[in-house]
Amino acid sequence: MKIISASWVITCDANSTIIKDGAIVYDNKIIEVATKEFIQETYENVEIEDLGQNSVLMPGLINSHVHLEFSSNTTTLKYGNFMSWLNSVIASRDELVEKATQKLISQKLTKMKKTGTTTIGAISSYGFDMTSCIQTSINTVFFSEVIGSKPDMVDTLFSDFKARLENAKKNASESFIPAIAIHSPYSVHPFLLRETLKVSREEKLSVSSHFLESPEEFEWLHKDEGGFLNFFKNFLGQEKAVTKPMEFLNQFTNIDNLSLTHCVEASDNDLDKIKELGAVVNHCPTSNRLLNNSKLALDRLIQREIPFSIGTDGLSSNNSLSMFDELRNALMVHENRNVLELSNILIKAATKNGSDALGLNKGQLNKEKDADIICLSLPDEVKDENDLCMNVILHTKFVDRTIIGGKDA
Repeated sequence: MKIISASWVITCDANSTIIKDGAIVYDNKIIEVATKEFIQETYENVEIEDLGQNSVLMPGLINSHVHLEFSSNTTTLKYGNFMSWLNSVIASRDELVEKATQKLISQKLTKMKKTGTTTIGAISSYGFDMTSCIQTSINTVFFSEVIGSKPDMVDTLFSDFKARLENAKKNASESFIPAIAIHSPYSVHPFLLRETLKVSREEKLSVSSHFLESPEEFEWLHKDEGGFLNFFKNFLGQEKAVTKPMEFLNQFTNIDNLSLTHCVEASDNDLDKIKELGAVVNHCPTSNRLLNNSKLALDRLIQREIPFSIGTDGLSSNNSLSMFDELRNALMVHENRNVLELSNILIKAATKNGSDALGLNKGQLNKEKDADIICLSLPDEVKDENDLCMNVILHTKFVDRTIIGGKDA
């Protein structure tokens, strides 16, 4: 058992409790969180490690949606338009994946840890990132992804997916958790979708999917036209979408832990269905901006009480995998919301909601939650508790210390 104290403790619990001069008692799980004074009186014979002036303790950040297999990209891919970006991904895919060596991906994961990330939801298209994810101390929910819309290829694609999933399951551990990703409604044949979700239900695996990321996707799925028409004609010989958005969503009933990424073009009916499904929306603001897609309408989610988490997406559509960079960008992108109120919402999205999206026991400094904790220092005193979350987002680039499962990582 250990005790650590700081000037501030941001719990991210159900009441968004913040404790001034607080302390945490923990081993591999959180035992107690309270004021330092109370902890001193209750645990008289246990030494308390005080992090000093202007220190902050909070749950480790949870990156609910990241692609690691394109981690070699810096200036190769084309931004500014979704179709231009997608075509550049296809043109450079093999080159980028080859350059994304195990060593490179491991380096990116180490930097993510230094920037406060303790858990990731890794979307894996090929399985090339698996070894790095197994070896890192960062908790990984590893989503083996299924993709493919050509009818004559579905059996082969499903077999490939099952082989990758089985490999992930062989390596399952407390910190490496197999899961399933459905690429998107435009790229997954209904048979693949149905059979893959059947596996998820039978094996109680978390599921994630991209959903309505771009205007081009919206036009294709609703009208069989727009930028995707030539793309599907040229690459797959298809002139009609394989499914409609609501048909797609209707397949996700009775999934225990479901997250849908982007959703920036989702209609009111789509959002009502997402609420009914109990899904969490993975919000990737930097990726949306760089590909010139719409901004997620947070008000529409908040009105419906649909939780959202924060993901960086991959370096294919971002210049950073730091969650604090992502939080700063989110703070600036959503200019219509009060900056103090939004900061509190974003901190919770990057912790508790991320845990909910991935089906974990993390994201809160609360009794019986996993002891994933980050320690950081602010440059000066915060006098008003209401300003704390905003200043944490604005001023944190690297954390002082990362604790995962009660151990320094």
